[in-house]
Amino acid sequence: MPPTKTFNWTEFVHHWRIAEGCTYLNHGSFGPSPLPVQEKRMELLAELESQPMEFLIRTTPRLLKEATQSLAAFLNCEQGNLAFVPNATEGMNVVAKNVPLAAGDEVLLTDHEYGAVVRIWGNACKQVGAKTVLVRLPQPLQSKDEVVEAIFAAVTEKTRILVVSHVTSPTAVILPVQEICQRAKQSGLMVVIDGPHAPVMVDVDLRSMGCDFYCASTHKWLCAPFGTGFLYVKSKYKQGLVPNTISWGRSLQGDDAHWTDEFHWPGTFDPTGYLSIPTAIQFFKEIGLKRFREQTHALAKYVRERLLELTDHAPLSEDSEEWYGSMVTVPFDAGETTNLKPGEPHPLQRWLATEHQLEVPVFEWHQQWHVRVSCQLYNTPEQIDLLVKLLQEWKSQTG
Repeated sequence: MPPTKTFNWTEFVHHWRIAEGCTYLNHGSFGPSPLPVQEKRMELLAELESQPMEFLIRTTPRLLKEATQSLAAFLNCEQGNLAFVPNATEGMNVVAKNVPLAAGDEVLLTDHEYGAVVRIWGNACKQVGAKTVLVRLPQPLQSKDEVVEAIFAAVTEKTRILVVSHVTSPTAVILPVQEICQRAKQSGLMVVIDGPHAPVMVDVDLRSMGCDFYCASTHKWLCAPFGTGFLYVKSKYKQGLVPNTISWGRSLQGDDAHWTDEFHWPGTFDPTGYLSIPTAIQFFKEIGLKRFREQTHALAKYVRERLLELTDHAPLSEDSEEWYGSMVTVPFDAGETTNLKPGEPHPLQRWLATEHQLEVPVFEWHQQWHVRVSCQLYNTPEQIDLLVKLLQEWKSQTG
């Protein structure tokens, strides 16, 4: 059965150059930029290479300011609260490096959190004698209130920080971050949001959200160039914030000091990725966020229905756009594996990529293998049918 809501599925495919023969269903890991964004970056790079002094010293500061203005308007926050960082991981490291923790303190995370984020905070806690606490959320996810209650049931007098994903990486579910922030404010707790999958997939309204820090990558669903992201910092934490790389910490033009000076000149670098972010924002404005979200969610819903036919396991959440957007994770019996090294892909993922040029992540979460499928505007129902056919073939081969 095709998706219940149909679109002209190939209308926007020409904006990308996916390798011939490749079925790319992993935009959530490494999302390629559409051609208008690539072209803008190449234009800027040509300008950089033709006169580096002019571009880096005199042009880049102005364009960085314009880029942060564009991004701040998109995220509904003050420009002065944003700094560019290469990715969400870099931003999260900055927060963990700067937020004071003491022996006995607790940092609360959920069991849906990205592994690198858990490791970042585990390392920060280890250095001072604090500890991380992992909260298991209800399964399946059915109620925002249940999620909020599960998190705050684990809060103790030692809890200092809540670290929560906006859209989770392994399970691809949307968490009620605004409700979590509101409850945390009542308890006097700091909230750090990990948001690399959120911008464009869902609304990110930082002014009303009320978090203390928000770390995101713009090279995922916003489709800006690889190696671009941002760190949002509530005003009271800005001054004295130390980046992971220390350089001059000031403007190279003698401008008035600003906290972002520490971040926006890390030494000689290529700023063209950051400077292309406004083009990525404009790309989605022209297509229409509503159209993007409706089309990609309809395809994700189709994925969910088709993959659930292949398993006896329950879905991770209710079937609603409240819980998932352009990306969906479904349990799948991929077969037992032994002696997999850390980071080594499951044989199914390898087989799909090397034998069939189909890219999709297969991973273990809560002792169960899952398939996570990303649906971008260059994907079609026929590609989902191909994935299902190959998964059926794998099951028949492996028993």
